[in-house]
Amino acid sequence: MSERSVSRQKQQKRWYTVLAPEQFDRAELGQTPADEPDKALGRNIETTLGDLRNDASNNNTKLTFKITEVASDTAYTEFIKHELTRDYMHSLVRRGSSKIEAYVTVLTTDDYRVQIQPVALTTKSADESQEKAIRREMIDLVEEAAADRTFEDLVDRVVGGDLSSAIYNEAKTIYPLRRVEVQKMTLEARPEEVAVEEETSVDVE
Repeated sequence: MSERSVSRQKQQKRWYTVLAPEQFDRAELGQTPADEPDKALGRNIETTLGDLRNDASNNNTKLTFKITEVASDTAYTEFIKHELTRDYMHSLVRRGSSKIEAYVTVLTTDDYRVQIQPVALTTKSADESQEKAIRREMIDLVEEAAADRTFEDLVDRVVGGDLSSAIYNEAKTIYPLRRVEVQKMTLEARPEEVAVEEETSVDVE
């Protein structure tokens, strides 16, 4: 390829301003280059909650968004993942205490399938029955949170810390807790994907 062809390709690339979803106030996530708008679709953009809110205390929360639409020179995204940094999670673990995790897959009222991973950290070492009871409480509360909420509402509840607070308040009656966090929330399937899976399973039956 000649130098002239290469330079022409570079000139044709445009930069698109990437925006967060409306529930995150359309905050600017950065810019991404593409020589055609469609080539920007599907790209993942990672940031921190601290950057979005201009609050360094939230830098331990990573958020991932996927570009789903490009219009003019703007790329619009949807939320796909919330995750606490490894360093932060390691800092919460104490010797002589218990770390209790759960993996819960739920369906929101608008048919988004989401996996949520809460974690509870006790003040001292809990026994097996106490850990099992706390895990059951976490699972029940995550399922309840999704049962009457849209995907957007559930994301707000996780990112805002309301879900972890609700779990803490209930589970601390089983055994003293130091902290509860939602260490990860991942969008597994959008409504149209869930619908296709359901149709396929019916056909198989």
